[in-house]
Amino acid sequence: MSEYLQPVDDGLLMRKSGPWVAEKLDYLKRYIYIFETSLHDKPWRKRIYIDLFAGPGKCLIRRTGTVLLGSPLLALTTLHPFTDYFFVDQQPANIDALKQRCSDLALHDHIQYFTGDSNIIVEEIVRQILDFDKKNIPGKYSSLNLAFLDPDGLELQWNTILTLARPYSMDLIIHYPQGGLNRCMAKFYQAEEHTAVDFFFGDSEWRNLYKKHGNNHRVFMDYYKGKLSALGYKEVLRDDEVGDEPLMRNAQKQAPLYRLLFASKHSRGHEFWRKVTQRNVHGQKRLL
Repeated sequence: MSEYLQPVDDGLLMRKSGPWVAEKLDYLKRYIYIFETSLHDKPWRKRIYIDLFAGPGKCLIRRTGTVLLGSPLLALTTLHPFTDYFFVDQQPANIDALKQRCSDLALHDHIQYFTGDSNIIVEEIVRQILDFDKKNIPGKYSSLNLAFLDPDGLELQWNTILTLARPYSMDLIIHYPQGGLNRCMAKFYQAEEHTAVDFFFGDSEWRNLYKKHGNNHRVFMDYYKGKLSALGYKEVLRDDEVGDEPLMRNAQKQAPLYRLLFASKHSRGHEFWRKVTQRNVHGQKRLL
């Protein structure tokens, strides 16, 4: 296998990250594995992976120099690859490095790359999926889709979630920026203009919740998950520090950074996610 597809320094651009990224990528890797192993031989005409904040394809842990495969390469090198891929990033240099790393893959003709604002580009991606679904059997067994939504901060907007929810089958793994929201809510609470927090939640109701409950992350996460439920995503019982909402923490101060939220319209997706989140990257069962 080419060094482009292995967790080594290949001389190309890498995303510099903190050590917590290893845990996040481990959850993703194991979910992709169970997702594709269980469903690759079912009669879906396409199985599509979408990465709206793809990066260059590899991560460099700053403190240790460890190199990790990023989310796009994990999805491409899994035992049973998807049939089609959509990769998006704001930075042209990231897409250039990712293209180079994917160039030797037999799947390279099944990858589409986009440079720009993922909150806009997602419309084109979903249009292609819906066009494909309409040309085949509507709904069941047309396309099976998984979207990984992992921005650096508050770049993910609610309108993007609305767009992704339109296809019949679209599972979501969402970076919920708990730490970023904690920092921004007090700052933006009384702002007259729309802020990044308003775009993240898709409305200004969070301001009323902030007025009533203060900076209570549980209130806002439940509100966000309630909006997902209204789109047809099955509600998962909350599980604060463990299980369905794994929390990534700052390595030194152990301050909350972000959580991974999972959303699926089908109970089997939640069964997969529960299996994945029962243990952490070290193989240990997650404890309170």
